[in-house]
Amino acid sequence: MKYVCTLLLCLSFLGIRAQELKITGKVTDENGPLAGANVIVKGTNKGTLTNFDGVFSLTLLKGQYTLVVSYAGIQKEQTVNLQQSQTITVKFSQKDNVLDEVLVSAIRVNGEVPVTYSNLTKKEIESRNLGQDIPFLMNYMPSVVTTSDAGAGVGYTGIRVRGSDATRVNVTINGIPYNDAESQGTYWVDLPDFASSVQSLQLQRGVGTSSNGAGAFGASLNVLTDAVSQHAYAEIANSFGSFNTHKHNVKFSTGKLDDHFELQGRFSTIQSDGYIDRASSNLNSYFLQAAYVDDNTLIKALLFGGHEKTYQSWNGIENWQIEEFGRRYNSAGEYTDEDGNTKYYDNEIDNYDQNHFQLLWNQQLDEHWSTNIALHYTKGNGYYEQYEEDQDFADYGLQPIEIGGQTIDSTNLITRKWLDNDFYGTTFSAKYQQEGLDVTFGGAWNKYEGDHYGEIIWARYASNSEIRDHYYDGFGNKTDFNFYTKANFKLSSKLNAYGDVQYRRVTYAALSGNIPTEIEDDFNFFNPKVGLTYNVNSINNIYFSYAHAHREPNRTDYENGSPKPEKLHDFELGWRYNASKVKLNSNVYYMRYKDQLVLTGALDDVGAPIRANSGDSYRLGLEVDATINFENHWFLQPNVALSTNKNIDFVTQRDGELQNLGNTNISYSPNIVAGNRVTYMPVPTLQLSLLSKYVGEQYLANIDAEDSKLEAYFTSSFNVQYEIPFHNVLKSIVLTGLVNNIFNEKYSSNGYYYTYDVDNDNGSVTTYGGTGYYPQAGTNFLVGATLKF
Repeated sequence: MKYVCTLLLCLSFLGIRAQELKITGKVTDENGPLAGANVIVKGTNKGTLTNFDGVFSLTLLKGQYTLVVSYAGIQKEQTVNLQQSQTITVKFSQKDNVLDEVLVSAIRVNGEVPVTYSNLTKKEIESRNLGQDIPFLMNYMPSVVTTSDAGAGVGYTGIRVRGSDATRVNVTINGIPYNDAESQGTYWVDLPDFASSVQSLQLQRGVGTSSNGAGAFGASLNVLTDAVSQHAYAEIANSFGSFNTHKHNVKFSTGKLDDHFELQGRFSTIQSDGYIDRASSNLNSYFLQAAYVDDNTLIKALLFGGHEKTYQSWNGIENWQIEEFGRRYNSAGEYTDEDGNTKYYDNEIDNYDQNHFQLLWNQQLDEHWSTNIALHYTKGNGYYEQYEEDQDFADYGLQPIEIGGQTIDSTNLITRKWLDNDFYGTTFSAKYQQEGLDVTFGGAWNKYEGDHYGEIIWARYASNSEIRDHYYDGFGNKTDFNFYTKANFKLSSKLNAYGDVQYRRVTYAALSGNIPTEIEDDFNFFNPKVGLTYNVNSINNIYFSYAHAHREPNRTDYENGSPKPEKLHDFELGWRYNASKVKLNSNVYYMRYKDQLVLTGALDDVGAPIRANSGDSYRLGLEVDATINFENHWFLQPNVALSTNKNIDFVTQRDGELQNLGNTNISYSPNIVAGNRVTYMPVPTLQLSLLSKYVGEQYLANIDAEDSKLEAYFTSSFNVQYEIPFHNVLKSIVLTGLVNNIFNEKYSSNGYYYTYDVDNDNGSVTTYGGTGYYPQAGTNFLVGATLKF
């Protein structure tokens, strides 16, 4: 009997195995195979990626299936009646992806180009999009470190890539520069909940390809907004969480009307008290899009923007303040009244509006040529308000006054420092493609005009001031023109060559500061890039690239005496492995700088980091990231970046004299950054993820002072998403939860370091340092529900 049962079991097993069939497919577009396309069996957790030849394979039981194939933000579905093993082809037509194909080819790359990059898709963004800014949604990407002034990811947030801060990460939205032209920073607080209108983003580490705006000295971030929707939909999303955080938004699309027109929009509001005391945020934003589509044309008109009002929390906190007041203490707005009581000004805020208009026109001229042209305009206007004690009249152009026979030459006052700016221009590209050759010509012309001025809106002693007097006036005018040509062509069936040449001209004139600094400068930059990609086989390729880049100083660099432009030689050597269950990327980089503008660790009077030219310096590192798909519903996505970052023969003023400290560590550059995401999907509608991040210790200055170290930290978060499907007007409800820092790690992800000199009795000078930190929240949570119609 035992043997009979065993035989029956074996026969049953063989029967089941006999029903398993193999489906092999190839994903292409007009230009050939698409590597890295995502293929999912709808209604299951089965999926895979195409290899470098665009090929995928899946093993399934007999039956009818719908395959969902997505690439570069565009998605196609194909139904397969699987009765025997078969081979299929999925082809993206120009009609499917005319906008994304042109935009992506102009500023993005794929596995055939020798550039180090990572992508973040809309689906990955949605799983944690509960109100935190885009930098926090990117936190688990390779070599990325994020921070939040308010401590919880809402309000002012920052990002560093390979140790380079946000001023050195070139950001474009639909190919249009987003970095502020003068400061070169990116302020995501001005576009709250923008992630809800993002189709995908690509982070190119290192110099990357030629793009518009200031040069990339750490990375390029290319953001693509929502694609045209084929079908009408509406969504209502609400989320709530710690620190009285809540987000509400509505989204809609008409779908294609008359097969040509589409309207879509989003309106959002976010409020949070912040983890840090009084670090509140009151944020509103919108996104509107009108599109026209036909077989060879796509025109988009976009209007989006936001209004932010945040209580300032950029001062950070020093050790003695942590000991006396606790980690959440915020000194912004603090003053002493006439009775000696400590109080806090209730309107110590940053208040800013930013509105963007983009007109995008993509045209397929014939089977070889396509073009893209964009016009854009951004209007920004706002101020930050501060209560300031014991200010000298002379600093504000005021005259001393006599009261009761006493000369008064200082006062308490409240100021508003205004910024009123306009940014406009055009970007353009033309692409030629045929078998084995891909050439893009492109460029941009952009103009920035900004007014800076200060007002005293209240003073205890107003002296000779008049209402709406300006105690300082400044301006900034900047013109940025660039033109580039890049090409990717096959030298053989296995070897691809890549070349990219950009010419960039920048002219800048400004009047800056209370004590006016006159700036007038212009630059002509030539930025070449070359590389090779060798396809070892269908799942392995290796690449090597070299890029030379230049970058101009920003406004505060001139004010602080560091007006030299930066130069960078970037070498990248990488290996990509792309199998059906395992995707692995690894690369070694060497970035050699001349006059790199490194952060000194110090802050200016408005909390902005001060940079200085460091002479010779370099960054050498290894980056590895992988996606592993296990059969039993598990996915693993680890990444690690190991690096050494050095200033060479660093010279600094210390103890009253110039000292050569030899090779020192570059500030804000940890030697190890690692992340991991473990995902379990027991059923297709439920996703459970454990996310982890480790950031090694780093120095907050370039002098290797022990008291300038920021300690290493390790945090973990838990993310859950569950979709409840319906079959009527309400299509589904998506429930999302996120618990951040589940082990309640007490850590700071950012800080500052300042030095001061003390005169000794013997006439010598001793330099001392002080360290400040930006504490991040302990365990906190966000939960949300999205109703999809």
